[in-house]
Amino acid sequence: MSVVLNPYLHFKDVARDAMTFYHQVLGGELTVSTYGDFNPAEGSATRDRIMHAMLKTPGGLVLMGGDIPDHVDYRPSAGFSVSLSGPFEDGEELHRYWDGLAAGGTIAMPLATAPWGDEFGMVTDRFGVDWMVNIAGKTAG
Repeated sequence: MSVVLNPYLHFKDVARDAMTFYHQVLGGELTVSTYGDFNPAEGSATRDRIMHAMLKTPGGLVLMGGDIPDHVDYRPSAGFSVSLSGPFEDGEELHRYWDGLAAGGTIAMPLATAPWGDEFGMVTDRFGVDWMVNIAGKTAG
């Protein structure tokens, strides 16, 4: 068994929309469980909120998220970004991801050739999640 590190994104009442958006952008299989799935007696305001969602792509990306419960203080994420990176050969796929994530978001740094030779960009998506995309430069040879 290998240890893995997966981003887990917390939202306030928009996890369904956010995870559906990421599913549209990244593809793969999305599984969603609501608070009501685990506790049928859950109040009507919470029942349909997402307790846990997991997106798995054929390429091995895993992104998880959910709505925080009402009794937990929601603090929008700051100080980190979700990073997507890959080789030049996967550039077309990474460009599609960039375009999808940037739709309705705010581009902090356009996806363009960086001083180190890779294509690099930074965007905050429409759900407030910061993303970085790096496409390795074409290797000589």
